[in-house]
Amino acid sequence: MDSSFFDIGIKYMNIVFTMFTVVLILMFAIMGYLSSRNALHYKHKNSFVDLSKLMASPLAPSITIIAPAFNEGVNIVENVRSLLSLKYVNYEVMVVNDGSTDDTLEKLIAAYKLQPITPIALPQSKSKPIRAIYKSDQKSFAKLTVVDKVNGGKSDALNAGIYLSESRYVGCIDVDCLLHQDALLHVVKSFAQRSRKKVIAVGGVIRVANSCQISGGMLEKIQLPKSWLARFQMLEYTRSFLIGRMAWGRIDSLLIISGAFGFFDRETVVAVGGYSTDTVGEDMEIIFRMRRYMHELKEAYTIEYLPDPLCWTEVPEDMATFLNQRDRWARGNLETLYKHKDMLFNSKFGRLGLISYPYWFFYEWLSPLLEFFGFLTVILFWHLGILNWDFFLALTATIYTFSVMFTFYAIIWEVFTYNQYRKISDMFKLGVCAIIEPFVFHPVVTWASVRGNYKKVVGRKAGWGRQARKGLSRAA
Repeated sequence: MDSSFFDIGIKYMNIVFTMFTVVLILMFAIMGYLSSRNALHYKHKNSFVDLSKLMASPLAPSITIIAPAFNEGVNIVENVRSLLSLKYVNYEVMVVNDGSTDDTLEKLIAAYKLQPITPIALPQSKSKPIRAIYKSDQKSFAKLTVVDKVNGGKSDALNAGIYLSESRYVGCIDVDCLLHQDALLHVVKSFAQRSRKKVIAVGGVIRVANSCQISGGMLEKIQLPKSWLARFQMLEYTRSFLIGRMAWGRIDSLLIISGAFGFFDRETVVAVGGYSTDTVGEDMEIIFRMRRYMHELKEAYTIEYLPDPLCWTEVPEDMATFLNQRDRWARGNLETLYKHKDMLFNSKFGRLGLISYPYWFFYEWLSPLLEFFGFLTVILFWHLGILNWDFFLALTATIYTFSVMFTFYAIIWEVFTYNQYRKISDMFKLGVCAIIEPFVFHPVVTWASVRGNYKKVVGRKAGWGRQARKGLSRAA
């Protein structure tokens, strides 16, 4: 009796894992199709547009680029120079020094000849106290504003910038990012091109800048990362941004815009109260709240997503920093999903409640946990001598083959669309990464996710942590 019951339980587990795998493969295949359609539509639509004539006018809407900085002394001067060289007329760069303990502020003051101006008091509920606001008396740096404030975290720094800004749109980016010179032209075009729907946010693809060369704040030479860990992340970013998020953008169901490159309608951001300071996943959580707000208003709206290579950032190259980053992402994911749990299968929110949220819940949050405990189950079944090797090997081979094929598809699609890495040797190296990634990189990502969820569930306090910047290479 007990043996029969045990056998039935194992069969049901096999069915569950098989169905989960089938649904996962189907969903990713659909995402590949949708992303391709979206990217082709975008390229065709923009092939005849002269951005410089459309958007480089003094009448163009105003934008404030807000860049929080905490101990970014290694890259801060070069990165701000990049932001000041963008091709747009009506914009401001606001660097918010969030209580740095290194020489970030001193380097900014020296490099851009900054002078303190009369500080503007913010309500205490909006951000930590502001110590000083700096501007330069040199005309070439007139677009730069530096805000020095008490440390309150990234969300708090962004909120300070949002409420200080008087622009129509605000861009919330990581200060270590390098933006393409035409980035703001693409962003503003996306905000302005819709007539029937209000565009509340614009996001874009994030590219990996490790080992690339920069000069004068501009990307001079694109190179494949030398670090294997950075290469794996580059593959992951390609799949996630160029395939995954483009697909969600196609059906207007995107639930996250990367904190490294996100632009927002300031009026809407202020209406929802700015960024949440009680989560480390603020870039995801604010999109949830903005979408909920627009649904409650019953106003037609959308979020645009750009596949252009407009933003480049440095990714971790040491394992400890990488694990802390993914640990943090997992905690932020869980915090946001729990905070908005009433959206799950809630038809009130349309596709968001019936498709997007369930996907994030089952495949972004639950899937790594199932993988981890599934691995432990396999070890246990092997130890007990009840592991069905034929089923296990067939399922593993199916998942592995599809995973590699999907990654190769992402690489090929990157070559077909924007082709940033043109050397045959680079393609070969990326192919090798795709083949070995499921064995050497994915398990690490899964473990970091499990660790992050564990920290959150047991109530262990953990903040953003720090990423040691190596600094981007400079062209000779």
